[in-house]
Amino acid sequence: MATPGSPTQPPVHTPPVLAWTHRLTRLGPAFFTRLHPTPVAAPRWAACNHALRTALGWPAELFDAQHLQAFAGNALLAGADPLATVYSGHQFGQWAGQLGDGRAIWLGEAASEQGPQEIQLKGAGRTPYSRGGDGRAVLRSSIREYLCSEAMHGLGIPTTRALGLVASPEPVRRETLESAAIVTRVAPSFLRFGHFEHFWAQGNTELLRTLADHAIEHHLPECHDRASLWQGNLYAALLDEVQERTARLLAQWQAVGFCHGVMNTDNMSLLGLTIDYGPFQFMDGFDPGHICNHSDHQGRYAYGRQPNVAYWNLYCLAQSLAPLIDDQDMTLQVLQGYKTLFPRHLGDAMRAKLGLTGELAPESEREGDWTLVEDLMQFMASEKVDFTLFWRQLSQAVLHRSRIANPQEADWQAVTDLVLDRPRLKAWLARYSARTGPAHGAAMGQQMLRCNPKYVLRNHLAEIAIRLAHQGDFTEIQTLHNLLQSPFDEHPGFEAYAGVPPDWASQLEISCSS
Repeated sequence: MATPGSPTQPPVHTPPVLAWTHRLTRLGPAFFTRLHPTPVAAPRWAACNHALRTALGWPAELFDAQHLQAFAGNALLAGADPLATVYSGHQFGQWAGQLGDGRAIWLGEAASEQGPQEIQLKGAGRTPYSRGGDGRAVLRSSIREYLCSEAMHGLGIPTTRALGLVASPEPVRRETLESAAIVTRVAPSFLRFGHFEHFWAQGNTELLRTLADHAIEHHLPECHDRASLWQGNLYAALLDEVQERTARLLAQWQAVGFCHGVMNTDNMSLLGLTIDYGPFQFMDGFDPGHICNHSDHQGRYAYGRQPNVAYWNLYCLAQSLAPLIDDQDMTLQVLQGYKTLFPRHLGDAMRAKLGLTGELAPESEREGDWTLVEDLMQFMASEKVDFTLFWRQLSQAVLHRSRIANPQEADWQAVTDLVLDRPRLKAWLARYSARTGPAHGAAMGQQMLRCNPKYVLRNHLAEIAIRLAHQGDFTEIQTLHNLLQSPFDEHPGFEAYAGVPPDWASQLEISCSS
């Protein structure tokens, strides 16, 4: 019997509730393949992101029973034009050739109050780029992506967003038999470095130019102004814009202790968004060498290596854009910007975590502050101190000291109790106090609390939500979503979600399998 989306029967359409633009489809068939999602059995809502839907100005009907079928891949949103895009890329440092949307199906680009947003179903079935895979995503990884994309947004870090999560009992084989799920994710664009690598590898400069012009016109119009820095070279400006966005993003990742886990070039967003949540992790105990991806046997994507990997990926993008820039010296000069911008963005982010603000601070002051930061980070690494908890307790202590007449060394106890080598930390705190003055201002403490989150999506929190979801209980997903939307707030009664992870958390292993 034919099913919705099959070649022999047209798909069932939902009522029209979105206004579509579909600018990507104007690129032509060399960039994508049109196809319909593959239906799943007995779908049900596991999560609906009403906050995002409201912010986009989209109607409440999107989450009704009829639209559930569309977000499960069993029907089509009215006006959708589903397709899968082709791209190539480097994976774990090696050229992988053609890749493409192996399990993500692009439904189209819809108007919203935040500008046009592309809508994608991840886990919606096979595409021509599935490379033998089933095109499915499992509930386990889909919950992690749903929650983490929203957690990153709550932290103020650029990211794709998750509109909804659909669960199905349909079996999916990974290391074990698991159940299927589909994440609906939205972004202004899902263009990746790999899209450009694909046409560069083909030696097709015409299509490469078409793609670059599309990206500049519709997503990165800033390039027109930036071109004046590069003798009017619009494609050098494109590379420059992307490298700056990437530098800023990586600084934000490092500042919150976020490990992406699989920074292949096909997982790098042209817009500087965090994209493709797989074996990610917010670190518990601080370790610059931490490897969150159990499949990363060489440690290529360890936390401390992420900034350099981003530069390597930018080099691959630059190589792809080189035929358009047509000036090797200029291309290399653009890339050099990352080596200046990333340290500056990271320095500003870490200074802000210490309450040391002021982007216009003199260079000598910045250097002194960075020494203070480096010494603290080295100490934290030696102690394997809980990254999120340490910064939050430091922020609370600074605020507390601003409210008392004669702050004493004992007022740092909540911080020093987190470590074993207390004399070394106390010596650093004395230097820190000398830098900020004898009495820390309340404004400084409040600023630190706005920079250092109380709640992040720790692996064990996601794991608890996953285990409950496998039992049919999706309430923990909503609880975590509520906390992670405002991670800098206290949320009385939920302190346990911000506490030290249980012992079993260290045994969790996250891999590329999803």
